[in-house]
Amino acid sequence: MEEDWSGVPARPSQVWADLGNPVTSKSGDAVLSLLAPRGVLRPSLSARASPGPRRPQWALRCSPAQLAAPPSRAPSRGAGSGTKLLCLPPRRSVTFDLASRVLELKEKAAAMALGLFRVCLVVVTAIINHPLLFPRENATVPENEEEIIRQMRAHQEKLQLEQLRLEEEVARLAAEKEAEKEALERLAEEGQQQNESRAAWDLWSTLCMILFLVIEVWRQDHQDAPSPECLGADEDELPGLEGAPLRGLTLPNKATLDHFYERCIRGAPADAPRTREFVEGFVDDLLEALRSLCSRDTDMEVEDFIGVDSMYENWQVNKPLLCDLFVPFMPPEPYRFHPELWCSSRSVPLDRQGYGQIKVVRADDDTLGCICGKTKLGEDMLCLLHGKNNVVRPGSEAKDPLCVGDSPYLDTMRVLKWFQTALTRAWHRINHKYEFDLAFGQLDTPGSLKIRFRSGKFMPFNLIPVIQYDDSDLYLVSHLTREPCGGTPPSSTDWLLSFAVYERHFLRMTSKALPEGACHLSCLQIASFLLSKQSRLTGPSRLSNYHLKTALLHLLLARRPAAWKAEQLDARLHELLCFLEKSLLEKKLHHFFIGNCKVPEAMGLPEAIRRAEPLNLFRPFVLQRSLYRKTVDSFYEMLKNAPALISEYSLHIPSDHGSLPSKAVIL
Repeated sequence: MEEDWSGVPARPSQVWADLGNPVTSKSGDAVLSLLAPRGVLRPSLSARASPGPRRPQWALRCSPAQLAAPPSRAPSRGAGSGTKLLCLPPRRSVTFDLASRVLELKEKAAAMALGLFRVCLVVVTAIINHPLLFPRENATVPENEEEIIRQMRAHQEKLQLEQLRLEEEVARLAAEKEAEKEALERLAEEGQQQNESRAAWDLWSTLCMILFLVIEVWRQDHQDAPSPECLGADEDELPGLEGAPLRGLTLPNKATLDHFYERCIRGAPADAPRTREFVEGFVDDLLEALRSLCSRDTDMEVEDFIGVDSMYENWQVNKPLLCDLFVPFMPPEPYRFHPELWCSSRSVPLDRQGYGQIKVVRADDDTLGCICGKTKLGEDMLCLLHGKNNVVRPGSEAKDPLCVGDSPYLDTMRVLKWFQTALTRAWHRINHKYEFDLAFGQLDTPGSLKIRFRSGKFMPFNLIPVIQYDDSDLYLVSHLTREPCGGTPPSSTDWLLSFAVYERHFLRMTSKALPEGACHLSCLQIASFLLSKQSRLTGPSRLSNYHLKTALLHLLLARRPAAWKAEQLDARLHELLCFLEKSLLEKKLHHFFIGNCKVPEAMGLPEAIRRAEPLNLFRPFVLQRSLYRKTVDSFYEMLKNAPALISEYSLHIPSDHGSLPSKAVIL
């Protein structure tokens, strides 16, 4: 296509006039003319972006002769390229601007050429160092390459060996873990089997034990235990024991018991007042003679006697009548007795329960905090508590002859020996006044005395040396002719506690609340009579009158006063024997005063006795099975012989025991 040259000015002045403004083509594009060498075309820079495709425009610098010539068409590079050629006349102002632009373009071209050089240098270096372009034999090989390769191979072998070792270690650990797991599972199974077998064995043992206990309970209930009527319960709730005793043993009826009591027992204590009066008068004279022989500074001080036991409680039935008398004594000044009960200690053996010890101390030793015996007083100082001749000094105390060795506790055997010697001296002093002889009844009981008359009759009585506990009616005795527990003291320094005075006070206090002619003492008398006769038939047993009295005291505290009327003698006697039977089978008979909080406070018991643990009088039966069996057999034999004995003595009263003579001669 032919280019449109209509826009080219006809005159040169027009061309030069237009050089200062952008050349505008027919299409509206702004063109900046560039200076180029003569006859050379250069593209012009577009001042603004055209919306259409960008076409380069070319400016041609022409000479004045060419500009004066008529416009002609310049050749174009390719038809349809849209390139326009302009013939621009020279101009000085425009030439300076174009020169600066040319310099700027040259600098940019130089920077571009430097960048291309750097890129070419990098490419050439990369091509030169490429391994594929140069063979291996042409490269520089280090001299120690073979040594390095050998070391690398050796290191590789070590790594392989280490890898094998680690694999083996992992395999071994896995095997051990698996074996341990299997062992644990096996142990768990074995433990479970053992637990199952043990549980089965325990179950079987438990069943056997339960079966054994059931059989034993059944055997005791049907062979050794009392009937349901006799199994009375505790003191709080004692049911009426109306059934027959165990093994079908029965007591005589009420009429037979009344007849027996009237003929054999009621008349027996008739001589008791005269006997007590005679014995008390003689003992009073004997003790007065003993006091006259003793020195107040060195010998014991003997006090007045105290009558205790059945003779003074009005239930004595056995002959000969026996008086029990307590003789309290005190040490000479400045000594005093300090009793120590078993319950005052934290831990006491079972065989020492119910006993106490008596410590001999000085009455003025550390009681008032005096230090005159511990420090040296000056010559001008005098103790107001202790005189100059009575100063307490360490080691100056005389050794007590009634104590053992260096022990400060009183010895029972030495006390008995002293008491026997003192009684012998006292009797020798007054024997000329009486027409009878006095002798010791038993060698093992020095206080057991016996008066022998010229007629051949005799009268026994007991003088028992005792020590009072504080200001109470409780006494510590050196011995008893009839031991409540049937045992012997654990040691010679142990003294037995006696509640005989409290028992007499309780019976006297209870009798005031009971109906007139109450049968409580009658029950005790009949039971004591049966026990004494049985002891003569089969020999003595550990069951004593003290146990019978203890059972009666428990029943008196549990029953209402109206239950002890005279008309209920047979019922109360039956209940007493059943209570004793129950205690024997249970091997448990608690002391009435020790640890019994139901005892009235008016009795005045020491607080230590009231707070103590209950004392079981049948404890020896727990340890001695043969003795227990003998006692139980003797008890049932007594119940079996009771009807025959009562019937026989109701018809005939034997006179095989001596009694008090009608008149005692006193010189």
